[in-house]
Amino acid sequence: MDGVKLDRWGYEVRTSSDSCISAINAFYQQVLIYGRGRSVILEAPFHDKDCVLANILAAHFLCSSDPSRAPSHLQAAKSCLAQATAYEKAVFDAVSYLMSEDRDDDVAVELHSKIIKDFPRDLISLKRAQVLSFYMGRPDLSLNLVQQVLPKNQEENFIYGMLAFPLLELNQMTDAEKAAKKGFEINGQDYWAQHALCHVLQYECRFEEAVQFMEGCSSSWSSCSSFMLTHNWWHVALCYLEGGSPIQRVLEIYDNCIWKELEKSDAVGPEVYLNAAGLLLRVYVRGEIDAFEDRLKILASCLTGQANWYIEWHLDSLILWALANTGELSKAEDLLKGLKSRFSRMSKKKQQLMQRAMLLAESLYEYGSGNDKKALELLGPDFDANNCKMLGASEEQLDVFNEVWYSMLLNTGQAVNAIDVIEKRIKKREGVPFMWRLLERGYNLTGRKEAALAGEKAQALETAYFK
Repeated sequence: MDGVKLDRWGYEVRTSSDSCISAINAFYQQVLIYGRGRSVILEAPFHDKDCVLANILAAHFLCSSDPSRAPSHLQAAKSCLAQATAYEKAVFDAVSYLMSEDRDDDVAVELHSKIIKDFPRDLISLKRAQVLSFYMGRPDLSLNLVQQVLPKNQEENFIYGMLAFPLLELNQMTDAEKAAKKGFEINGQDYWAQHALCHVLQYECRFEEAVQFMEGCSSSWSSCSSFMLTHNWWHVALCYLEGGSPIQRVLEIYDNCIWKELEKSDAVGPEVYLNAAGLLLRVYVRGEIDAFEDRLKILASCLTGQANWYIEWHLDSLILWALANTGELSKAEDLLKGLKSRFSRMSKKKQQLMQRAMLLAESLYEYGSGNDKKALELLGPDFDANNCKMLGASEEQLDVFNEVWYSMLLNTGQAVNAIDVIEKRIKKREGVPFMWRLLERGYNLTGRKEAALAGEKAQALETAYFK
């Protein structure tokens, strides 16, 4: 068909430019590998200003990287829609709706679901739908979407990493491990599959195995985005931390593999700050922050400016803690007011979804300010961080907020309640030394003789890993 070319998936795109379709395919690759070169999509409309797919994908990319430039590409796509292929029209409908300010996420997922039903080899639309599901706190929806297209993508590169992640978020760890390994077998540089396998190993307290695997893969991460590179190292650091390794190893990873990313000219600051702050909060809860000297203050000083606010609710929550903890209370209050203002402008449906996230953000401000009692009141007696997935965080990322809650229970004289929830947590993951230390502390506070046994268990685990 004259003036039509096939993209990577074999679907028709209205363009006569080989360079345009090459740039689109290069963009697909960058998205799937969490690469640093996603801006390559801007070359596509340069080579064919009338290509609908080139323009709508460029507009979506610019929404987050340079919003002022996005409308012109959106309008260019819209003006040529009559000549577009059926595939391009479906992508345009879904992505343009995704960019609308008052979007309903359920509708956005429905539009993407229609694309993958009609064009099941389009893994980029699947990835967008999975990201939407992630921010809705719906791993079940994400799993359903990938299972829909799996029969048409049995040996397709990247599909099994996309399958593994919702499986592990639903605690189907055996199936998640199998899928991640399948993805890794197809492509040893499928970073999402690597990441998913690390999640499984970490959850199952196979810390040494996780570290050996990830450090073995790490030489290939230089092409990853700032988020993916520092997030993979965050996982490695967390394995060392949870396994009771000397804190110096965690500090080395923070300095050399996470914070050092900021020295690169194309680094994306907020993506680094998210992983840096998440790691420092873990260290803080464990009472090891002194080993990091003034690194928390340095991080907080980078987060006082509003340029890093309101990008990710998860990041904003961590920023509130970091600012409050380091004495930047007026800045923290400004951020909290801004979050409350944004929350008040949400639809009723969105407010219902984000209610827990708002309370967690307020609680982290109070916790950072040293007001454990007020922080605990905000979270309530039945808090479970896994109910806060709409924050835009995995269970592994959220778990630090459970640890904060356990610590606050102990700090405010609610040791009996703390013991109950910690014991239940240990039944799910009994190989984490820190949890036994918290249990030991709770037993000591209530005068229970089991404290000595809990301490012995913690010590045994602390010496069992990383010999």
